[in-house]
Amino acid sequence: MTDWNSASGAVTDAVFPIDGKSLPRDHAQALQQALCAQLPWLETDALAGIHPIKLVPGSDEPALLSGRARLLLRVGARRLDALIALPGLDLSVEGHPLHLGVPHRRELQPHATLYAYRVAAESADEMTFMAAMDHELAELAIGGERVCGKHQRMRVSGRVLDTFSLMLHALPADQSLRLQQCGLGPYRLLGCGLFVPHKSAAAV
Repeated sequence: MTDWNSASGAVTDAVFPIDGKSLPRDHAQALQQALCAQLPWLETDALAGIHPIKLVPGSDEPALLSGRARLLLRVGARRLDALIALPGLDLSVEGHPLHLGVPHRRELQPHATLYAYRVAAESADEMTFMAAMDHELAELAIGGERVCGKHQRMRVSGRVLDTFSLMLHALPADQSLRLQQCGLGPYRLLGCGLFVPHKSAAAV
């Protein structure tokens, strides 16, 4: 979770077009390493986060990239001009080549319903996870209704990290923006705790 005061009004998404074919399904750490090798400030910028990339559903390895796949970086607004000035980035993610084109800015929007594909958890116990989320949300003065979703596991530095998807709805505009700016939990560069607008509070 990013500090509320440091994030206020300072965060946006940089949306990169992707030219690539496939990625391993569990690629978050490899993607983080590839991006940090070219953008070293990502590792020390508390506002920075790497959104999960959309893959074609299934169990095949490697996974094909969705036709609508984009790479989104959640960054401090002060970083955006430098990112747009780049001619593009060529990455190798566990041997899978990706070319990122010139990004455009996507402002955070105060949607009443927000969704995080994964939020880091201490264990696979849903009740423990939700208690931790309630505590963090209280610290951020964020209310709304909470729906815990799918439990997943990912490998990070040789160990297993438990995650859950999470939806919040009935959020006032100021709380929606604050949650998107600050996120929940650690591992933002692994795609954890980053919230995006969702159309409804249907099944997570």
